[in-house]
Amino acid sequence: MVLRQTKDRFVLSAVLSLCALLAAVNLGPARAQDLDKSAWPTKGWLASTPEEQGMDSSELAKLVAFGGSHSFDSLLVVRHGRIVTEAYYAPYTADIPHDIHSSTKAVIGTLTGMITKDGLLDRLDHPVLDFFADRHVANLDDRKKAITVQNLLDMTSGFEWVEGFEGGKEQSVIDLKQSSDWTQFILDRPMAHAPGEVFYYNGGNPDLLSAIITKLTGKTAEDYATEKLFGPLGITTWRWLHDPQGLTIGSQSLSLLPRDMAKVGYLYLRHGEWEGRHLLPPCWADVLSHATVNMNASYDPNQRFSNLFWVFPGGRVFMAVGWHGQLIAVFPDLDIVAVVTARKYVSFFGLIEGIRAAVKSEQALPPSPNAAGLLANAINDVAIEKPTAVGPTPEIASSISGKTYKFPGNDLGLRSLTLFLTDPHPHLEYEIDKHDSIHSSVAYNAPIGLDGLYRKGSPETPSYNPGHVPAAKGTWLNGQTFAIDSQDLGYGDQQKVVLSFSGGKLNLRRTDGDGWAVSVDGDQGD
Repeated sequence: MVLRQTKDRFVLSAVLSLCALLAAVNLGPARAQDLDKSAWPTKGWLASTPEEQGMDSSELAKLVAFGGSHSFDSLLVVRHGRIVTEAYYAPYTADIPHDIHSSTKAVIGTLTGMITKDGLLDRLDHPVLDFFADRHVANLDDRKKAITVQNLLDMTSGFEWVEGFEGGKEQSVIDLKQSSDWTQFILDRPMAHAPGEVFYYNGGNPDLLSAIITKLTGKTAEDYATEKLFGPLGITTWRWLHDPQGLTIGSQSLSLLPRDMAKVGYLYLRHGEWEGRHLLPPCWADVLSHATVNMNASYDPNQRFSNLFWVFPGGRVFMAVGWHGQLIAVFPDLDIVAVVTARKYVSFFGLIEGIRAAVKSEQALPPSPNAAGLLANAINDVAIEKPTAVGPTPEIASSISGKTYKFPGNDLGLRSLTLFLTDPHPHLEYEIDKHDSIHSSVAYNAPIGLDGLYRKGSPETPSYNPGHVPAAKGTWLNGQTFAIDSQDLGYGDQQKVVLSFSGGKLNLRRTDGDGWAVSVDGDQGD
């Protein structure tokens, strides 16, 4: 295994060297300069009918409908630099930044390429510990000393870490978030493998890359991105969280508008160029050409990994992939970028097949009014929220409204809950433990629609996922049971909460978007 990965890295080094040589003698691909200059979306995307870009509107209508049955929040398809399909699924709307979760990793990988191009990082095989010589690192051995920047980009650092990308409890992430110094926590992990020996999904790797970016630039990764990435691409709306030390979180927690997610993909589709400027090193963005790390995915033995992107050789596509289906997919051979935000895991292959099925030609197709109508109807249909059934309001609603229920220690960390169902503006207030180094508990609230439609708060409304828009609706299932369907719009999750009342007692059963259910019992407080 070690020898195979070493050979792979030699091949990658040779590919990148060849790219640099071609760029130096101006023999590299000229796709960006051949592009219609008006297609650069810095100040805004151009739009086109699918047929004008060689795509079938009826097939894209099927893809929009697929998103409606698979908990999409948004879907964008860009071909030849123009948006050909754009759908937003109610109650989510286009103006709400969406947490891209682990797709953040690909942005950190992009910034790593930029510090390389800028000459701040001398080489990708630079030992990681060189950047942290001022720290005492636990469990130090020759294997840990050998970890390189490229190992972090490849997820082959070898750290002992529990974060299965195919499921399982993310214990290392839980422990990390309880630490007051995330960088130290990651560096101190024991080694499970020699660097380069095996792929293992580890959010600590991009967190270390973020720390290295700060070491080399004197800026947080967010500030460096503002100057080098967001600014040139015309991205003006984002939110990016920081760790307890003030470092930009590299593994997650970046929120972008879907149209701006597409800009990141478009930078890669245009081979790291933007409006005539080379923002990335030669060939960095040609991910398919240097995808050498086997992810050992049970569902696809051909799946590879490269510089924090997931690569699907069979589909000739690479993606930034985030929890619950936050995707930036790049199809180089089709000149397409597709973006999905969602509340449940998205079928990679369903998306790939749906996109490819819609491409009919490299040239414009004749107009198709019938197909265009199907697509317009599909987009309009998913944008309109459909009310769900509402049960009759029982007598108990008024007696429990405004009453606070308190809960002993539990797996949800829930301390208290109060329903306000008879107010002019029905809402829910709750307090939970906050397992971080700053707060012991935090109080939140969310409006509740009682007519089968979500009621939305605002980004300023206190919520479990700050910066997102709380939304909830509720209905009585019977005379003792109230069910709440809740989301934080733009976070990419949906929860069902069932409240069963009996005298002064309350049983709460919460089921998250992955189907995991937790039940807790509480009593009316004073």
